[in-house]
Amino acid sequence: MTFSFPSGITPTKRVILIALVVGVIAGFGSLLFFEGLKWGTAFFMGYLLQYTYPQEGQSVAAISQWSGPPSLMLLVPILIFGSLLTGILVTRLAPEAEGHGTDAAIKAFHGEGRIRRRVPLVKAVTAILTISTGGSAGREGPSAQISAGFGSMVADMLGLSPRERRIALTTGIGAGIGTIFKAPFGGAVLAAEVLYTRDFESDAIVPAFLASVIGYAIFGFFEGYAPIFSLGAIVWNVYQIPLFLLLGVLCAAFGLIYIFLFYGSRDWFAAQFKRYNLPLYLKPVSGAVILGVLVVLLAFISPEAETLGLASLGSSYGFDQLMFYSMLPLAVVLLLPFAKIIATSLTLGSGGSGGVFAPGLTIGAGVGASLGLILHLFFPAYVPLETIPVFVVVGMIALFGAVANAPIAVLIMVVEMVGSITILIPAMAAVAVSTLLTGEKTIFRQQVPTKAQSGAHRGEYDQKTLARIPVRDAMIPKESVITFSPTHTPSDVLDTIGKTGHTGFPVIDEGRLVGIVTNRDVRSLSTSDGGCPTLRDAITPAPLVIHPDDSLESALAIMVGHDFNHLPVVEKESPDTLAGFLTRTDILRAYARASHLAACKKEENSLS
Repeated sequence: MTFSFPSGITPTKRVILIALVVGVIAGFGSLLFFEGLKWGTAFFMGYLLQYTYPQEGQSVAAISQWSGPPSLMLLVPILIFGSLLTGILVTRLAPEAEGHGTDAAIKAFHGEGRIRRRVPLVKAVTAILTISTGGSAGREGPSAQISAGFGSMVADMLGLSPRERRIALTTGIGAGIGTIFKAPFGGAVLAAEVLYTRDFESDAIVPAFLASVIGYAIFGFFEGYAPIFSLGAIVWNVYQIPLFLLLGVLCAAFGLIYIFLFYGSRDWFAAQFKRYNLPLYLKPVSGAVILGVLVVLLAFISPEAETLGLASLGSSYGFDQLMFYSMLPLAVVLLLPFAKIIATSLTLGSGGSGGVFAPGLTIGAGVGASLGLILHLFFPAYVPLETIPVFVVVGMIALFGAVANAPIAVLIMVVEMVGSITILIPAMAAVAVSTLLTGEKTIFRQQVPTKAQSGAHRGEYDQKTLARIPVRDAMIPKESVITFSPTHTPSDVLDTIGKTGHTGFPVIDEGRLVGIVTNRDVRSLSTSDGGCPTLRDAITPAPLVIHPDDSLESALAIMVGHDFNHLPVVEKESPDTLAGFLTRTDILRAYARASHLAACKKEENSLS
């Protein structure tokens, strides 16, 4: 059923109404999803496993009563049950519900701005199954994809324009995340910041504020308005800022490990199932079995090792709370970042359903708690016990803010989640360092650098201006283009990507253009078996090309239509001879120059 706005409603009022509708739907949708998680966890972990698990927000007295299950042997069949149902539902009904939902929502935004109507329900059910049965994942990704799906439904029902559809989708992301974490401010900012590595979706920020507040009000009415975590008394001083800068460095290192192992695991599982032609619905089961066996084996080593295994399951928010209270042994805290990275890579890398936000917070919390405890042991006067929770919070912010390329939003969100603004200064210092060190490495592969690379903003270019600019005026000339030959190896390309920041290159063989190679091509090749492969196995042969005299309008149409970021430029008379190379960034620069010259000329004419 499709409705339409009355003709007299202004664009501003339309956006307000969109935010109101999305906020209400996101509030109730997040509430139902959260209740499903609570009931599912209580049944699988509490009733079946007899596990008195720690929970976020509990007092010291309440959380100290937590205890592991009398026997962990039942954990493996519980994990298998949840992952098998997840695999069946995802493969049969909605493959886009696999993995962490935030990336899927980002992909939808940069594409057509549509999410199939079945996706929110499938994502909610599969995420509940994955997390409540012990899979290492968070609830923010599913919340983002579920609410973004609601935003897409609203856009369909109201017959929204492409720009309004983008706003509805982004508003849904912000409302979903801000609601379920009781962090409306941070959720709204995250929706605008998480779409790009170097840009900001300014059109969505105000409606996201409104939708997030509405969703938060609805959710809090039933679940309470207290922050997610209980922080207690904290102390820090300006002389400790160098220590927080050091924490930023450590978080950057662990963040890069997180990204590397997460995507390495995903590629490995995909390659094995393709190689042996195994049913895809069993892929999440394979990761769940490995995770369950590892946790059970840890339980046989020592009580501390069992605690480490339990801490790597689910969202781990209860163990984050224990770190705030300094109630975990140092050995557990030191190893927890590694254990959580492995557990999350096994769960989501194999195709489980859930988010990467909660695991990222736990990894950062473990890094911060480790540094704080060690400093307290050696310098108790300089780093008192009350400072350790500050290291935990700052670690959360510094790690995930960097890997998500959303330092501002994560900073605000975590401050809201712990209910203390006093940690802003050390957190700003740490997240600035970690973000600078990680660069544009990201846990969200569907992010694009700027609006110029986003298909969502394709219509914002003046097509007449682009049609007047020939490709030769924007392209990188042949003599300045970095090229490879088919005999080069993937490591050669990856080294060049690291040094230059470019992500695509022409492949030349005996002076002829034979293909193009991108970062995705070589990364997928480097994870497969077969010794030392060459680019001959990775290139995209006979790539789409453009000619020097063609317009940038034609070039951009090809890029957007095929989701390319690069186009080789060849002469019409010699289609296999490289004349140059064109990227979306080159188009943006040429467009900006032409627009600036046109504005200056218009101003001169008005003065004369």
